[in-house]
Amino acid sequence: MKMNKNGYTEITPNDRLLNLNLRELIAYKDLIYMYVKRDIVTMYKQTILGPLWFVIQPILTTVMFMFVFGNLAGISTDGIPGPLFYFAGIILWNYFADCLNKTSGTFTTNQNVFGKVYFPRLVVPISVTISNLVKFFIQFAIFIIIYIVYSFKGVGIAPNWYALLFPLLVVMSAGLALGFGIIFSSMTTKYRDLTFLLQFGVQLWMYATPVIYPLSTMPADKQWIFQLNPMTSIIETFKYGAIGNGVFSWSWLLYSLIFMAITLLLGTIIFNKVEKDFMDTV
Repeated sequence: MKMNKNGYTEITPNDRLLNLNLRELIAYKDLIYMYVKRDIVTMYKQTILGPLWFVIQPILTTVMFMFVFGNLAGISTDGIPGPLFYFAGIILWNYFADCLNKTSGTFTTNQNVFGKVYFPRLVVPISVTISNLVKFFIQFAIFIIIYIVYSFKGVGIAPNWYALLFPLLVVMSAGLALGFGIIFSSMTTKYRDLTFLLQFGVQLWMYATPVIYPLSTMPADKQWIFQLNPMTSIIETFKYGAIGNGVFSWSWLLYSLIFMAITLLLGTIIFNKVEKDFMDTV
């Protein structure tokens, strides 16, 4: 978008695949705020319990995990109380999964808006990752309450300085979700089957991530297979820092950080390429 010699604003396709145009995104910060507000308000509009679902969903999920995986399957939590162990994995995983599922429909769910008015298309997926932070921090507050309760009970919880990596872990989760989300969003403009594949794939992905089991229970010579999953080191680092239980490695955390950067880079390239003519194929 630029001003031509006649004083009119001229909108042209983005020819640079790596161009994020951060200045334009900043200029549309009010639109990002509007989308964030819309997402928060409409998420549970016309529901009886409303925002209480932010609390109910992870609690019910935790109870189910405790019954199925803790009691029936007998999967170890390394001596950590079930509610604390499962909730520590659920809050980060839910944030990642929610962002990924919602950003993956950027082009298809907003095709009517995109076809009528111009604004940076990345506004939509970015607003999704921001609006989901509200749900994330509500669930994180519940985790803190559970944490305090078990601390007073004298359960062996040993937080350490690695807990200070928490903001980085949230950013990495958001970056991975945004990167994968805009890749799938770009591809689903032509291949709608990928939408169903992603929904199924995210569910399987959770079982490949140490949410319901500790990585330490895996054979030492097989742990690297699970750590190839970029979400593994993120969740394990959080558990290690907050609870003192988990497998922490600077090298694997760096791997996840690099993986996130590459995913965002690849996603930007594909997104910018599809953005030029997606209205002809969507």
